[in-house]
Parts: sequence; structure tokens; C-alpha cells
Amino acid sequence: ILLPFEIWQYVYLMSGGCVLAAVTMGPYACLLLVPAFWAVLLFCSLRPWNVHPWVLGTLMCWQTFWHFLIQYQEYWLLQPSNTRLLLTMSAMMLLTQRATSVSMDLQEGKAVPPTCVAGALPYLSYTLYFPGLLGGPLCSFSQFVRFVEKSGSVPPPPPSPLRPVLLKCLMAFSLEWARRILTGFLVSHPPGLAPFWAPTQVLWVWAMSVALRMRYYSHWALSDALNNAAGLGFGGHGHSGAPLWDSMSDGEPWTVERSSRLSEYARRWNGTTAAWLRRLVFQRCKVARLALTFGFSAWWHGLHPGQVLGFLVWAAAVQADYRVHRRLRPLASSPGKRLVYTCLSWAQTQLVITWVVVAVELRNISSVWLLCRSRASWFPVLHILLTFFMMCLV
Repeated sequence: ILLPFEIWQYVYLMSGGCVLAAVTMGPYACLLLVPAFWAVLLFCSLRPWNVHPWVLGTLMCWQTFWHFLIQYQEYWLLQPSNTRLLLTMSAMMLLTQRATSVSMDLQEGKAVPPTCVAGALPYLSYTLYFPGLLGGPLCSFSQFVRFVEKSGSVPPPPPSPLRPVLLKCLMAFSLEWARRILTGFLVSHPPGLAPFWAPTQVLWVWAMSVALRMRYYSHWALSDALNNAAGLGFGGHGHSGAPLWDSMSDGEPWTVERSSRLSEYARRWNGTTAAWLRRLVFQRCKVARLALTFGFSAWWHGLHPGQVLGFLVWAAAVQADYRVHRRLRPLASSPGKRLVYTCLSWAQTQLVITWVVVAVELRNISSVWLLCRSRASWFPVLHILLTFFMMCLV
């Protein structure tokens, strides 16, 4: 039974999401409200063990239809897509995350299916709550319910998030400022033509990838700050007694970018989405789990040619990463060798991720073909070929 303050909190979060959708998306907001109400209707009407296939199938079909419509406008009609439609698609992808997360909870017995209108209110509020509507990160349904219950309960609420919110906003501003400077430098210094042994072209593409990744990090920092300001993301207190607001985060540059293995980078990059894909696809598949996980990620992102190629290359590179490190890591026996091995592994990880990020962001065939002709394409290809060479030696 919901208490009055809980009903008010759920209505407040849901109403804020509806208002935010109407202001930012305009008439396209209905494209987001339809799957939200449809998912809650499925939660109420289907048995727990049947709800997940229906939610996943219908929401992905709805999302894919609009993704293909955008591709039709961009590639066939050669018309730029409406900015509000693109924003709606981004919010729809996040809504699919939240709805399928709930359907898996229901299927696994981690959540109680709603039996009345009042019982459906938490689910509807979760799919549309405004702090995570436009930018994530993915918050589990149980964490969302605990947040609402604690907001008006007898135990004291979480400590003030003012300091982490200000720090994350400052980090987002700094990253955006650095990104603009780096982008301006790249525009004014194109790689041009260089001999095949010159690293200029590779360094330019790497710097371009860094600029693209900075945009993601600044976006995630602002999303974390918004959720923390609303009271979400409190992870308890550290050893020193300081409050920790890090239980919901998609990634920080100093954590993700120091990864020296592609598999480690894949787990840390866009962390809540990576965990969702692992639960949704990787842990439920029996064969070709890695390929199916990255393939589904390409489907969820929109199936643009660059996205399909980028995610498939990433999957092959991660599979190669497992085999290469299993063979080469034991050879680094001394501390000096391990240091050299880690540095070379980090550089190779950066170069492969550079190609993947740029391919996913360029999206269309002509731009990806230009990327494939650049020297930056050597590194993912050599990384994958090294695996086949080592397999032949076995």
C-alpha cells in the first residue's frame, strides 16, 4: 500500500518527466509516452514469466521503426533529421532500458507485478521520471523505489549532494571547454597527405576520437549531477565518513581511459548500459554470447552502417583480447616487463577504441569507408589477425 507522500513523490517525478518531454520534444513527445504506457499495461496484464519477451519485442520494434525512418530521411531523401526527433529517440532508447530492466525483474521474481492502478503508479513513474529521462544513467527499479520510500520516511534522508553536484558540473564544463579547444585545433590542422610511415594521420584520428569521447563524459557528468541533485545515486559513506554519490555512473575519464585491456574498457565504458546488455543478452545466451551482445547493442543504437561495423569489430577485438592476453601475459614475468606490457597493451586498446568510436559516430557508409582507408584501421585488423595467428600455432 502506497503512503500519501509516496503517491505524491511518484506523481511529481512522472509529471516532471511529462513536462520535460513536452518542452524538449514538442509533438514528438507522444512517441515516448506511447511505449511508456504500453510497457506498464503489459506489466499489469501479463504473467511475470511472459512479460519480458513482449516488452522487449514490442519496444524494440517501435524504436527500430523510427530509427529506420531517420535513416530513410538521411540516406535516401538526403534531409537532415529533426533535432527534437533525435532527442526523442535518445530518450526512447533509455526508456527501453528501464522497461526491459523491470520486465527482467518481474521474470526473475525481483519485483511484484502491479495489480491495480495505484500499484502501477511506481512503474509508470519509473519509466518517465525526469532526472533520467534524457540522459540516464540506468537506475534499477528497486533502487528507484527505495529512493522514494526514504525521501519521506523516519530515517534521515541522504546528506546534501551539493558538493558532488558542483564538482560534476565543473568537470562537465571543463571537459566541454577542452573538447572545443581540441576540435578547433583539429579543424585548423587537418592531417593532409603524409608518407605511409608517418604517424600524423593516426594521431589526428586518435585526437578526434578523444574529442568525441569528451562529449560523452561531459554528458554523463551532467546526467550524474542531475540525478544526485534529485537524491539518486547515494552509495553510503566511505572509510573516512564522507558521503559517496557514485552508485549511479556511466563512466569517468580517469577510470575508463586507464584501461589497458579492451574487455576491461568495454565493461567500464557507459557502465550502466554495459551492465544492462550483460544482463539482457550475454548472461541469457548459450552460444556466440559476445557477438550477440555487441550485435544487439548495434540494433539498440539504430543499425546505422557505421554502428553495425563498429560494434562487430569491437566484439571481434574483445574476443581477440581474451586470447592474446591469455597467451602473452604469462611471458611478462619481471616488473619491468609487466610495465612495458601494460603500456603497450594500453596503447593498443586506445588505438582500437579510436577506430570503433569514430566508426560509430560517423555512421554513414561513405565516411566509414574513408576511415577504413586510413592508417588507423591497421590496428584493429592487426589485433584480430594476431589472434588467428596464435590459434594456428596451437
